[in-house]
Amino acid sequence: MKISGNTILVTGGGSGIGRALAEALHAKGNKVVIAGRREAVLDAVTANNPGMESMLLDIQEAADIAAFAQRAAERFPSLNAVINNAGIMKPENVPAADNLAIAEETVATNLLGPIRLTTALLPHLLKQPRAAVLTVSSGLAFVPLAATPTYSATKAAIHSWSIGLREQLKGTSVEVIEIAPPYVQTELLGPHQAVDPAAMPLADFITEVMTILETQPEATEVIVERCKPLRFAEATGTFGQVFAALNAQRT
Repeated sequence: MKISGNTILVTGGGSGIGRALAEALHAKGNKVVIAGRREAVLDAVTANNPGMESMLLDIQEAADIAAFAQRAAERFPSLNAVINNAGIMKPENVPAADNLAIAEETVATNLLGPIRLTTALLPHLLKQPRAAVLTVSSGLAFVPLAATPTYSATKAAIHSWSIGLREQLKGTSVEVIEIAPPYVQTELLGPHQAVDPAAMPLADFITEVMTILETQPEATEVIVERCKPLRFAEATGTFGQVFAALNAQRT
């Protein structure tokens, strides 16, 4: 991926990994547009990053996504990259049967949202000389966290979908890049996660991601060192041990 000179849409760009990626890419000389549901949060980010712009988007609403994609293409004709970052992560108690609403919301946000948005934007992206679709999966796509089974499943699905999309777009101007974060200091699971010493500092994660994007322009997966034990657990024959350790630590 070309690291500068792009017009990039970042969903979930108001906080966490989305905001940090948006700010890092903005600093590299890209035109960055952040999207999310909370206008005040988006406004705070753009106020701190002159030149960055924002658009409201409810990633759970199919009709809103189609209309949003049309507006984005019209407002930013040079748009040539989208980072599908918006996501939610909530614990579920399946035996207690209180999980269904969480599961459905998670699938709508983490899986259907990126699929719908990418599909809506692809006709525009395919017209660009060089374009990219970036998906944000997770280390939990490869070794699931039992407490968040639907989250883990949606991230595994995003990984698989990214591979299939990459193959279908082979030979076009659009590349597909998957970013798989480990456990990072954000508020995805709540304020405690942002200060959890077991989580990777957000700044360190972003620095490593940007280094990979900049030094490995042909990379199809961005896997930081902290995520490699999860990403390659199956291949190295350590899945059982990694799964047990992960779920013991996070219970």
